[in-house]
Amino acid sequence: MKKKTMTWIITGVVLAGVIGGGGYALMNNYLGNNVEIETVIPANNASGNPKQTASAAAGEVVSQDLVNGNWSITDASKVYFSVTTSKETVNFVNNIVSGQWQLDVNDLAQSTAIGTIDMNAVDSSNAQRDEHIKSADYFDVAQYPNATFEGASFEGLPTDWTEGTAYYFTMTGTLNVRGIDKEVTFAGTAMYQGEELLLSSSTMVTFDDFGLENPHSVVLSAENDIQVRLELVLSKS
Repeated sequence: MKKKTMTWIITGVVLAGVIGGGGYALMNNYLGNNVEIETVIPANNASGNPKQTASAAAGEVVSQDLVNGNWSITDASKVYFSVTTSKETVNFVNNIVSGQWQLDVNDLAQSTAIGTIDMNAVDSSNAQRDEHIKSADYFDVAQYPNATFEGASFEGLPTDWTEGTAYYFTMTGTLNVRGIDKEVTFAGTAMYQGEELLLSSSTMVTFDDFGLENPHSVVLSAENDIQVRLELVLSKS
């Protein structure tokens, strides 16, 4: 751990002891979670979305021509990384995500997916922590500025889709972080709504998978697992 980072942690502990609740609040701001995960799949899967168009009304079958084809990841997409510490789960968000999906619901073997994440945009709403996680000790964004995922197989997506209905699916492929490949399976839901394809899915990897040591200090320790969560909004290319 960098000397600067350790100094901030020790300062938080000292202040917590000296000024009680106010010190705890300062320490919590540095060590705690500041990012809430936002899902793209609405809680109500069927109706009331203002983005619905004449392409298909809520609850109606969607033409396969509308679902099949090439889709692009839009600026509304986010990727989250979550690490559970001895204190709580800390989330990191990245909103610079790009990529293309080719979907064929009649033959999922012909479907493909590729995505790229700008690792310089990883954000936990804590500048000191973000600087550390981007350093050579962890993501090493100076040498590896991007993480990528390439989907190889899909299961569970239906042949016929209904507007506003979420479908469970899995997607297996290769996640590359710090130049290291790891085969992973994302599991989650997909929905066609308002001429957009919405995908919410997650997988679990470990620090070990990418040659990293899980963070720990005199104040707290982190579990080895890292949850990676995709919250993607795609539009027809």
